[in-house]
Amino acid sequence: MNEAQGVVERVDGARAWVRLTERAGGCGRCDEPGGCRSTGLAYALKAPEEVFAVPNPFDVRPGELVRLRMRDGAPLRGALLGYGLSVGLLLIGAALGSALADPGAQDPSTAVGGLVGLAVALGINRAVFRSRTVRRGFEIEMVRGSAECGVAGAQQE
Repeated sequence: MNEAQGVVERVDGARAWVRLTERAGGCGRCDEPGGCRSTGLAYALKAPEEVFAVPNPFDVRPGELVRLRMRDGAPLRGALLGYGLSVGLLLIGAALGSALADPGAQDPSTAVGGLVGLAVALGINRAVFRSRTVRRGFEIEMVRGSAECGVAGAQQE
């Protein structure tokens, strides 16, 4: 499980808003050379969201330390669905547009084919993420207590 420690900011009914207090990773190599935080590429365009609205199964209170968990592999699956599918269909659409075009109009046909591939990827992603089963694989779970390093931090209390 990927875990991060957070503090409950507010509670509203069955939901709690949790602010991350640290950036925890799945492998523990965050600050080492080659680790996730060493490149800064993830934060180049926009700082990541640090407050998450999650279900409140434990009736936590503001100020309480909790852990937020996400299943292993969920970030990679999300990236592959979002980016991998889009890039793949962009290239396939561009190749088809180029192959089916007249010799004098390959550039516009390639561009149109690429745009059609992106539009198809957008439609597929929208349809896939409407599925409750797929969305359940990306849910963030709240667990009482603070995050710890290693396997001990992954045990639920």
